[in-house]
Amino acid sequence: MILPLRNEAESIAVNMRSLVAQDYSHALMEIILVDGMSQDDTIKIALEELNNASFLDVLVIQNPARIVPTGLNLALRVAKGDVIIRVDGHTVIAPDYISQCVQCLNRTNADNVGGRMDAVGDTRFGNMVALATSSPFGIGNARFHYSQKEEWVDTVYMGAWPGTVFTKIGLFDEELVRDQDDEFNYRLRESGGKVLLSPTIKSHYTVRSSPKALAKQYFQYGFWKVRVLQKHPRQMSLRQFVPPLFVLALLLSVILALALSGGWLVLAGLLAVYLFANILASIFTGRGQPLSVTASLPLAFTILHVSYGLGFLIGLLKFANRWGDKLGKVPPWPL
Repeated sequence: MILPLRNEAESIAVNMRSLVAQDYSHALMEIILVDGMSQDDTIKIALEELNNASFLDVLVIQNPARIVPTGLNLALRVAKGDVIIRVDGHTVIAPDYISQCVQCLNRTNADNVGGRMDAVGDTRFGNMVALATSSPFGIGNARFHYSQKEEWVDTVYMGAWPGTVFTKIGLFDEELVRDQDDEFNYRLRESGGKVLLSPTIKSHYTVRSSPKALAKQYFQYGFWKVRVLQKHPRQMSLRQFVPPLFVLALLLSVILALALSGGWLVLAGLLAVYLFANILASIFTGRGQPLSVTASLPLAFTILHVSYGLGFLIGLLKFANRWGDKLGKVPPWPL
């Protein structure tokens, strides 16, 4: 198991306990903690939890670059297992998580398996975000956020791979601070590999708990998606263009409103249509939830859409001269 970590002190203890609780033999598990130069007690707390278990093979390595793809690649370089399973620091996996991953890989001959991202919040705002990111209106047709059935998909949450996958297509793209899993899974599918989503692989992911943290996260998703687009145009789906087109329409409408006396009608019309769709989706998504949560969902949806869309537009400007650069930073295998 490989875990890229950075400043996870608040959540790492329960994360490690979920590893200890696995029904898979501890003697067959290798745990690699990749520390992105944490400024808190992430690794200390993690090792305290793991030392109470019967794991025979626990390794800590440093990730000076501090970003996820370099951390994953550092772990992959030293991993010895036949199956590689990724777990993130904000995630608690079910007791049979590893067993289910191995079973699905063996049963289906998939090249990557993963489960649904069951989002949970630890604050009132976090509860809103958990609902919003489990809704097609919030995140489009990304099936791993809400699918209830086993199916072949374009990408999954985290992932579990036969070790031979990396000898075939290389490692993760170290240029991509975000979206490196989307890019990797695209290369995997382009090479003939298959990605399986199975609801039997269960985990809980704790979402960002503040508007600022959520906006930063989705801005980065949109920003780095531009580089994925430049490298693999066919990886993109329609849902990923909707937020930037919406934000661009808003910006153009504001300019039009300032330039023409009747331009405000265009801006008002656009906002009215979005607000109507947002409120309708909030009512549908918030069914059975307290009224205070449902009433606040439009804020979460708006942050998701505007942050991602703005990040994408800024990325287009930032990487305007990179359309011919499709190489990225994918280390070969073997090294």
